[in-house]
Amino acid sequence: MTPPAQPLMSAADTLVVDLQAALPHGRVVVDADVARSLSRDQAAGAPVGEPAAVVRARSTEEVRQVVEICLRHRTPVVARGAGTGLSGGANATDGCVVLSLEAMSEILEINPLERLAVVQPGVVNDDLRAAVAEHGLWYPPDPASSPWSTLGGNVATNAGGLCCVKYGVTREYVLQLEVVTGSAEVVRIGRRTAKGVAGYDLVGLLVGSEGTLGIVTEITVRLRSLPSAPITVAGFFPSLVAAGVAVRAVGAAGITPSALELMDRYCLRAVDDWKQMGLTDAGDVLLLARVDDPEPTGTALADEIVEHFRASGANWAERSTDAAEGDALFAARRLAYPALERLGPVITEDVCVPKENVPEMLGRIEALALRHDVQIANIAHAGDGNLHPLIIGPSDDDADQWRRIHAAFDGILDAALDLGGTITGEHGVGLLKRGGLVNELSPTVMGMHRAIKEAMDPAGILNPGKMFE
Repeated sequence: MTPPAQPLMSAADTLVVDLQAALPHGRVVVDADVARSLSRDQAAGAPVGEPAAVVRARSTEEVRQVVEICLRHRTPVVARGAGTGLSGGANATDGCVVLSLEAMSEILEINPLERLAVVQPGVVNDDLRAAVAEHGLWYPPDPASSPWSTLGGNVATNAGGLCCVKYGVTREYVLQLEVVTGSAEVVRIGRRTAKGVAGYDLVGLLVGSEGTLGIVTEITVRLRSLPSAPITVAGFFPSLVAAGVAVRAVGAAGITPSALELMDRYCLRAVDDWKQMGLTDAGDVLLLARVDDPEPTGTALADEIVEHFRASGANWAERSTDAAEGDALFAARRLAYPALERLGPVITEDVCVPKENVPEMLGRIEALALRHDVQIANIAHAGDGNLHPLIIGPSDDDADQWRRIHAAFDGILDAALDLGGTITGEHGVGLLKRGGLVNELSPTVMGMHRAIKEAMDPAGILNPGKMFE
């Protein structure tokens, strides 16, 4: 008797079988609901595909095997960490393998003599900070998502944060990377030494490449000594432009605070409605500055910032003498984004302009909100001109409102470029800003980018469709 014919497996089925055969039990996730929950970041309005599978890797070798199998099947690989990104850079494409690195979360080494740490990509930013603080050391990059975001994601987007005005962004702290290439090879780039100029700066190239040039499986970061206890300055202003003038005045005076953050009335109200902190009682816009210079310099700089705030039109400005009060104000700043998310989907901008143009850029953002009849809230790492206009989207599928939102979004990008800025300071291009990248970079420079991508990912399987249209 002839046995019944077995149905032919699809290409996706064959891919999953190969992954399951190569990897330990439980690594490959095919449950549609679970896969869907791991298939996007927090970028509202960015398209999301349906992956063939999710792999929760636990070692460099497992990552290499996944890339090797996907290379054989010509299947895209989209790496992800905690999914806190805001540009769609970790969103799945149809039929891809989503490679989750969140379980690779070990701190492998802390070296106080060399002032470095070696971590896997799934280590949470704040966990690293806490671990090195026990040795009197500090890892400065601190995105607002630092309690949840991972070092791998921070490397992928060259994340910055509140302290970057004085201490720089992720790229300044990455010494060495272990990377799985698009050809499924494991390579180590960079070095552990304080100096080194042998060859091109491939570490600098990989940091900020959004998973399009390689998948990072180990990170060696530079550490600093813990800074002095910070002094907080708060100032409330009647308008965004007045606050922008204060930012420019502090920069023109040659003062580099360790943080200089802005929250507008929409953010203050959202935090107040959620946490009842009384922030909206004193003004429409809050500027928060911190200095961490040793005494007596720290107090003198803080007092000077107060005077610049007042001279720029602050309704009220003072130096805090209560560390707990200062910490509470900065905690409110970190709450701004989740507070706004309670109002509806948030489409996040990330433009950066020269400090001298911060007042003009803030004024243009307000004008765009009026022109397109959309609500735009503003938070900012104002000290280095990195502005985060947050467009509040509708809770339903209102096509006309989404059209106006996208028009305002594009207008903000155009305004930043017109003022000598960039379309993204730290969130990355991802899916949302591919058109803006074309406007910022010349055709020749775009060609250079594409040539690098082709050289490092010849099969084009690493996070395709991101950054480039």
